[in-house]
Amino acid sequence: MKLNVVRVGNSRGLRLPKRILEEYRITEQVELNLKEGYIELRAIDEPRAGWREDFIRMMADENEEERIPDFFEDEDV
Repeated sequence: MKLNVVRVGNSRGLRLPKRILEEYRITEQVELNLKEGYIELRAIDEPRAGWREDFIRMMADENEEERIPDFFEDEDV
């Protein structure tokens, strides 16, 4: 795929098609790596993506053991 280099203020930039942004889940930032002879762009994953759904699934599973007990061994019950 060929892309035109466009002027962005005093800099230059690339305009990526919407379908590429959606397919690779690129939102606000990308990680850019300079390789020997080429440039690599990677989408930045959100560090906690999917955690909410995982917690909901774990809470619904009656076989899921508690990771942190309600009380500690040195605590009087």
